[in-house]
Amino acid sequence: MSALSISDRGEGRTYDVVVVGAGFAGMYMLYRLRGLGFSVRVYEQGSGVGGTWYWNRYPGARCDVESMQYSYSFSDELQQEWDWTERYASQPEILRYANHVADRFNLRPHIQFDTAVQACAFDEDANSWSVTTSDGGTATAKFVVLATGCLSNARKPDIRGLDRFKGPVYHTGNWPHEEVNFTGLRVGIIGTGSSGIQSVPVIAEQAKHLTVFQRTPNYSIPARNAPLSGEDRAAFRKIYPEVRRFAREEAKNGIYTEVPDRGALDDGDNERRCKYEARWARGGLTFMSVYNNLALDKGANDTAADFVREKIAETVEDRATAKLLQPTSYPIGTKRICIDTDYFETFNRPNVTLVDIKTNPIEEILPHAVRTGGKDYEIDALVLATGFDAMTGSVAKIDIRGRDGLTLNRKWAEGPKTYLGLMSAGFPNLFIITGPGSPSVLSNMIVSIEQHVDWIADCLSFMRDGGLGTIEAEPTAEEKWVAHVNEVAYTTLYPQANSWYMGANIPGKPRVFMPYIGGVGPYRQICNEVAAKGYQGFALTTPERARAAAVSGPRLLSRPASARMRRPATSPGNTDKVRWTISTIAPWSAWAIASLAQPETRRDHPCGSSGPRTCGPSDDSAPYVRASRRDSTTRHECRSGYLRP
Repeated sequence: MSALSISDRGEGRTYDVVVVGAGFAGMYMLYRLRGLGFSVRVYEQGSGVGGTWYWNRYPGARCDVESMQYSYSFSDELQQEWDWTERYASQPEILRYANHVADRFNLRPHIQFDTAVQACAFDEDANSWSVTTSDGGTATAKFVVLATGCLSNARKPDIRGLDRFKGPVYHTGNWPHEEVNFTGLRVGIIGTGSSGIQSVPVIAEQAKHLTVFQRTPNYSIPARNAPLSGEDRAAFRKIYPEVRRFAREEAKNGIYTEVPDRGALDDGDNERRCKYEARWARGGLTFMSVYNNLALDKGANDTAADFVREKIAETVEDRATAKLLQPTSYPIGTKRICIDTDYFETFNRPNVTLVDIKTNPIEEILPHAVRTGGKDYEIDALVLATGFDAMTGSVAKIDIRGRDGLTLNRKWAEGPKTYLGLMSAGFPNLFIITGPGSPSVLSNMIVSIEQHVDWIADCLSFMRDGGLGTIEAEPTAEEKWVAHVNEVAYTTLYPQANSWYMGANIPGKPRVFMPYIGGVGPYRQICNEVAAKGYQGFALTTPERARAAAVSGPRLLSRPASARMRRPATSPGNTDKVRWTISTIAPWSAWAIASLAQPETRRDHPCGSSGPRTCGPSDDSAPYVRASRRDSTTRHECRSGYLRP
């Protein structure tokens, strides 16, 4: 696998790796692989880098993770030199950052823009992928990495008459690159998810009148966005090592913040109210980390939901409008919570109307109006803030064919199936970055992207060093992982919401909870230990054995565990807090669920010991589940709690 010069376009080229997408995942994947000496071609359907931030240019678009954390950590020079200007970066600033990264690390010569990947087919005789692109070109690669993004396939709603509307129609997920001016226009916007909540206040300031068509109200927390001073940036840069370590290893969602030590009902009404008020005043996603059981206990969750509903009622002057804006049909946080700037205040403007399309669904779009409940709302321009076919939509657009011609779309027809969110059985040498079955959209995406990219890069180096031809998820490991992802999800409140986490926003899409909710830190440890055990749960073959398997039939030939090369696990780091994590892989039973509890939530010591020794079985090769609790005071690691699969 030697490096090749691939700055020119051409058909029939051969690479070690083809990467699909030049967003934050694709750019970092390119950076890592190029540094390891692999030949790489990145195909990007857009005209520039940035992925989600290249396409989502709607008014008010900005990240809901603070800018100093929503950034790469792989280069200390990069994080020290880039000056973020706001607490929450806007889309233009994030896109400038992405372009700076591409230029600083000279990534563009390896990226082919304005080129979509249309098909990928695995050749079992050659152990390689044939990639077909929208410009008619083809390429061959030993590995394909899908860096297509979780929120990049805009969903256009199927509404009668939409194609007959005479005015301009815009989708927040595919916004024009030139400025859109709504001054003097009557504008309608359908959808009140994150993009709707961010764009409504900005459009309302321009439009003659704005009509907001809402099906389901959303919980939203004030962003409290503000400029970042030089002193702010300098202070944060000093703690970057701890911020990054915490985000990777301890945070459930990859965000550096205080970790709660109690549940919501452990405090009295007044104390709890004070804590909610403080987080509301601070603003941002960390509102949901006031207590450690808001995602687990309905009674605790109700206290937070009631507080936000009260804030909406206090803010919105018209009582009927306030009631429509108050979510009541799902627990707070079970849909991705939104952050906003003056969203609820906007409904106090005389030029803004809220229309409930839950009670009276949209009947049709007329040439100059939206008809709902027998009433026509006249508009000159229409904005579709209807979201994405999340997590699987961008992959589904590609005709991917694995062993025996099986398509990935057919395999995933009843819901996506992966092992660790990284690979899907039957599709050798095909990796997915932040795919279904990984923390992905439940986390700071940059943290999860870097973890996946590093794991894949290390895996490919391992295969090259060991002379291996293919790697593929084993069906049994995949089945157990899918079951575990759902088992953990259903111990929380998340499945109670009809969210895009469940695919509920796409008609006909199977209702499956797609991301892994066990936490960024535990998930990272699981992945590390899979690799340390010779890529446990993956079938690894030499080129000769892979060809023999192709001739004899589709049966997977995996290397025996005793023959697998070993590599050291990444150290999870030290902490002065009691911490429960998963420390073995299959079959990820109830001890993984226990890891949902916050680190400070103390439990009775499983073995009753407090001495500096290790309890429990010592055979790491046994197929057991193990939960570890580390206590730096006693230096005791408890390995009790073994359960047979």
